[in-house]
Amino acid sequence: MADLLGARPPGPLSALGIIVAVATLAIDQAGKLLAEAHLPFGETIDVLPILALHRTYNTGIAFSMLDFAGGLPLIVMSLAVIAVVIGFWWKASEGGWIAATGFALILGGALGNLVDRILYGHVIDFLLLHFGDTVLFVFNIADAALTVGPALLLLVYLWPRRAAPRAGG
Repeated sequence: MADLLGARPPGPLSALGIIVAVATLAIDQAGKLLAEAHLPFGETIDVLPILALHRTYNTGIAFSMLDFAGGLPLIVMSLAVIAVVIGFWWKASEGGWIAATGFALILGGALGNLVDRILYGHVIDFLLLHFGDTVLFVFNIADAALTVGPALLLLVYLWPRRAAPRAGG
């Protein structure tokens, strides 16, 4: 595993990078289109004991922060995040395919929410995580990718690696 993590990650233009980023974007947008077409706004439909469907709109970023900022500043901020992620990904010299997957998930998730901001002026959220009557947050597939991607990068870059065994010892 250490050899895999030490390898240079496939870049943003690699097959892995393009497939993961585009698949994330496509799945996110398909889920949002289905939610818009079939989920009544504000109505909650339980799916699992901790997960429900609940369509709402978020004019801000995570947890509705910066909802006062308006569309253009958030679009610019999203473009900046995308540029920074691509820059870090391009310069990454280790982390292998796990890091590439993490970067691609962040890129695909950021693009998914950016598309919403440009087309609608808000992000469509439709997955509600809750414990009983306590709502934790409402999110979408892009948000999930924006959580799993950094988690993979943390795993790759912060997980302690074992030193390779020395010859003769």
